Amino acid sequence: MIKFYAFLTTLFFTVKSWANPACPVCMVTVGASLYLAEKSGLDKCVIGVWSGALLAIVGYFLIRWFNKKNWHFPTRDFILMLLSVGSIGFMYLPDMPGAIDYHPIIIGFLYIDSFLFSNLIGAAAFIGGIHFYEWMKAKNGGHAHFPFEKVVVPVLAVALISLLFYYHPLCDCAERDAANIPVLSE
Repeated sequence: MIKFYAFLTTLFFTVKSWANPACPVCMVTVGASLYLAEKSGLDKCVIGVWSGALLAIVGYFLIRWFNKKNWHFPTRDFILMLLSVGSIGFMYLPDMPGAIDYHPIIIGFLYIDSFLFSNLIGAAAFIGGIHFYEWMKAKNGGHAHFPFEKVVVPVLAVALISLLFYYHPLCDCAERDAANIPVLSE
């Protein structure tokens, strides 16, 4: 999975930069954070937050590509983002290399797998961070407050959610206890 994301990161880093919500700098930042989270041995919920953000970035690049091809239809952006973020479902196919088991647990009112839940939250945090940046920029007269604010705000939103999942784990507590990994929030 990481090799695929590294390939996408390299591919989009070498492509001409477009002015869109997900620039190649965001892709590299989120991809590197995903790689570091996985190599650090963090909980799969934290890794899921970063992979959801990366899938949201791929969705934004897909929307940009459709704009370039001048392909427009009703609810196009929603459908493309749904396809991009929904592609995490391929991780649950048993014949795929690196497939993961689907073990739903109760999270709030949902009965959902913890990795899938964290992916959806990560994608929502990244998209929300982009919209929050646009709101901040509009309030500042159309100018950013500091350089690379466009990258910092969405990545910071995802980082805050991953910190929340790290210190207050919503999922995989049984795996954490079985591996004798201490919970830092207690």
